[in-house]
Amino acid sequence: MIVNSRGARLLVCALLVGSVAGCGLPRSGPNKREIFSGSVEQSGNTFIVPVDQRITKLTNVTPKLGFTNGFMSASLVGSDVIHSGDILSLTIWENVDNGLLASAGTNATLLNEVQVDGSGSIFVPYAGRIKAAGNTPEGLRQVITEKLSAQTPDPQVTVARVAGDGATVSVMGGVGGQGVYPITQPTRTLSAMLAKAGGVAIEPEIAQITVKRGGHSGKVWLKELYSNPKMDIALRPGDVILVEKDQRTFTALGATGTQTRVPFETQELSAVEAIAQVGGLSTNFADPTGVFILRDEDQGIARQVLNRPDLSGSQRVAYIISLTEADGLFNARDFMIRDGDTVYVTEAPYVQWQKTLSVLTGTASSADAISNAAGN
Repeated sequence: MIVNSRGARLLVCALLVGSVAGCGLPRSGPNKREIFSGSVEQSGNTFIVPVDQRITKLTNVTPKLGFTNGFMSASLVGSDVIHSGDILSLTIWENVDNGLLASAGTNATLLNEVQVDGSGSIFVPYAGRIKAAGNTPEGLRQVITEKLSAQTPDPQVTVARVAGDGATVSVMGGVGGQGVYPITQPTRTLSAMLAKAGGVAIEPEIAQITVKRGGHSGKVWLKELYSNPKMDIALRPGDVILVEKDQRTFTALGATGTQTRVPFETQELSAVEAIAQVGGLSTNFADPTGVFILRDEDQGIARQVLNRPDLSGSQRVAYIISLTEADGLFNARDFMIRDGDTVYVTEAPYVQWQKTLSVLTGTASSADAISNAAGN
């Protein structure tokens, strides 16, 4: 059978079109039609929800941080309360020439660097072991005086505390100077202790402060700590203060300026801000009517959003926003992104046609070469 040059070209082009249609072209992900085909309405397992004012209000859930009443109700540690680990300085005067403790020719005895042991006690010669922790220097003075009165006439005692040696907290993370700091009168609150540690070295907008106390912990935004006096809690010995960046992230995929996992830069992040944070929509590829926010929605919110009180457990929801209308832009501005969200922007339909035409145009010369070879 003889095939002319024109017929050969048509045959080759037909084969190429079929090949392109069969194997598909490179792209960044599913198009809008394919996402809709996976919806619950199409026997899939994802709910497709167009974003409007009602949806933005129902889904606007920003993580609330703060301390429990147990933290906030704690009173300030007394500036002169003695704790285990404190170092005390005792001076004892005796009203006799040859006292129990004083050296010859003196009537005063200095007991320097007396450490309060783990059980909260100290040892004073002729007075024995005395409970010091939980007492004030004045209260301890009276106890020692009473103990020694039976041994020497009219003893006079002074007690000085080295402030905070036993009442300490640990400060870690993004501060000017990590370390173990004493609780002293100027540093009895969280904000004062952070200042003592050199201040917070993280952007205030995303800085979080965690306080661990025993088996409990609480967390607060740095900005709220300074704006809400109730969050400036009183510290307790053994507290651990951790300063760290907000750990929330979202993932950007599809026809955006970049495709990556992105940390939050603000406490609240809208869909518009999230898109801007990754360089905006790709001018040459993005479909502005196909901006999706993919999320495993909590049961309570899913029931309200979908008006389905029968739903149980978290639900896969694909929120869709169209940026081609003013209302859509406002909705994108008001729709809040959450930790773990995926922001996916579909490609415009013409992009696949453009890629197909590019492939076919690029192979036209190949078709001519084949037909010429057939004619020779």
